[in-house]
Amino acid sequence: MWLKLLIALVFIGIVVSLAAGAGFLLHDESTSRRLLTSLKWRIALACVLMALLLFGFLSGELG
Repeated sequence: MWLKLLIALVFIGIVVSLAAGAGFLLHDESTSRRLLTSLKWRIALACVLMALLLFGFLSGELG
């Protein structure tokens, strides 16, 4: 149960980071680094999500 909740929270974090990145792309100056930071967070969260899914399938908690 806790694994599914954690996966959902990480996925929501990815979506929030994607929305924030779109906002930064549209409204920030060209010298702003917030878009790059948002991309770094999104990549890190995607790696965590993949690791959680792999763990879930290998442990048998996710069918």
